[in-house]
Amino acid sequence: MAGRSCPGDPRELARLLQGHLDQEPESPPWAANIRGIISPHIDFPRGGPVYGSVWATAAASVKEADLIVILGTDHNGGEGEITLTRQSYETPWGIVPTDQDVVDQIAALAGDDAVFSGELRHRAEHSVEAALIWSHHLMRDKPCRVVPILCGSFESFIHQKVSPSTSGAVSATIRVLRETASRRRTVRVAAADLAHVGPAFGDLLPLDLAARARLEAQDRRLLDILRKADPEAFLGEIRTDGDQRHICGIPPIYIMLAVMAGTEGTSTGYSLCPASEDGTSIVSICGMVYH
Repeated sequence: MAGRSCPGDPRELARLLQGHLDQEPESPPWAANIRGIISPHIDFPRGGPVYGSVWATAAASVKEADLIVILGTDHNGGEGEITLTRQSYETPWGIVPTDQDVVDQIAALAGDDAVFSGELRHRAEHSVEAALIWSHHLMRDKPCRVVPILCGSFESFIHQKVSPSTSGAVSATIRVLRETASRRRTVRVAAADLAHVGPAFGDLLPLDLAARARLEAQDRRLLDILRKADPEAFLGEIRTDGDQRHICGIPPIYIMLAVMAGTEGTSTGYSLCPASEDGTSIVSICGMVYH
């Protein structure tokens, strides 16, 4: 992303991110207990205000965390696929070490072949990177490890009405992340956008004002469900229209909700972002924190 959708110079990047954070009001007292985040993975110029709202709200919790788990959309991943890496990510401020112990625990349950066969996709996938840049900006003054996880397609689970928990790799990931959070101060991040609609994404009809209003109403209904941290209800809502909105964040959101079940979500922002010059295609994004 550096030099493309965000500055590559570390000082310039810090000013950009801090500028968005500084636009937000002071966080409420419960923000010190946030353990889960839904953050976009769209480019920063379009998603800046929503990024700023969710990361400003979660800042205190991120700064105190011992471990950041980032569940990113794998845009090239296979069905129900979980892809790990023992390698570390680098941002313009330096290297953020991957917690290999947690990675090894998931791999031991799921099998190395199931979670490492597509490892090289981490090199070109921006979803984890987007969340990591915000995390690193907030936690640069303290040591912290991350677990970068790419989450593949859930298309068959949606259309065949089967729970993703039947996938060995998915269930292993959920189990280990639950156990880890009981022992360490952990913040999980689902790096996920919402709807992708319009001709830019293969739809026949361009979005007019009425279609935009319908999209926003559908998204608002989805946000109400996300607040309840119920993964199966979330997937059930997607099934109502067969994912005709092309939601680009179903797997990471589902897994995080499964880990966070029983918590309460608070929306921090929502936006419809242009995806074409004529405005007839849209990407919707949101910010949500769980406490």
